[in-house]
Amino acid sequence: MQRYFISTTIAAGAQAELTGEAAHHIQRVMRGQVGDEVEVVTDQQAYRSKIVALQPDQVSVRLAATPLPSPEMPNQVIIACSIAKKDKADWIVQKGTELGASGFTFFSSQYGVAKWEPKRQDKKLVRLRKIALEAARQSHRNQLPTVTILPDLTALLQVPKDYGVVAYEESAKQGEAAALVTTAQQLVGGQTLIAVFGPEGGLAPKEVEQLKAAGFMAAGLGPRILRAETAPLYLLSALSTLWELRGANFKNAEA
Repeated sequence: MQRYFISTTIAAGAQAELTGEAAHHIQRVMRGQVGDEVEVVTDQQAYRSKIVALQPDQVSVRLAATPLPSPEMPNQVIIACSIAKKDKADWIVQKGTELGASGFTFFSSQYGVAKWEPKRQDKKLVRLRKIALEAARQSHRNQLPTVTILPDLTALLQVPKDYGVVAYEESAKQGEAAALVTTAQQLVGGQTLIAVFGPEGGLAPKEVEQLKAAGFMAAGLGPRILRAETAPLYLLSALSTLWELRGANFKNAEA
């Protein structure tokens, strides 16, 4: 069943109006008719909804009385990546959304080769946010991930967080294997984790020290060296295993 996001808050059981791309998709792509059902997300709650009226640029739906189960991770995970070459940012946002990320931030780093000129950043944001929307619909997310671009690491350090990790190749080479699990175990009640990833050449030692000074824990992501676009997906998959597949037994097992 198709899922659509609306920016306004609609009460359970009430009528909602879908406009713009959502209305176009329902009527022109899905050939929706009165009586058909769709899923509508409002204020991070998803409801099975029935189409009650169709107009050329608007679709009216009636939300069910109770929301659908939430597929969201128990905590917020912001993926912060150095600006990537070619279409790697597209890949990170698409797959990261499917894997449960709550947001994506891209920043310039010392060893990063790729640059997004300021005058092109607005267009880039539009594209990445559309990718996030389509991936959130496809994976039946309740939360639409945010996408931002920051000028540098210093700006990233101003973003609020509860915990932070930085994927560091040297930590992996030295066999570090506990930092991610330890950090994941500490998050409770919807807290926010920011996970930082460098470019193809990695983060500069000075940048890693800057992150550590700001409370980020250097973490290895297994014994293999991962590409810049693979590492964020590895981390999200690992967190899903720890938080969702192991569930309530996670804290007890690690205590």
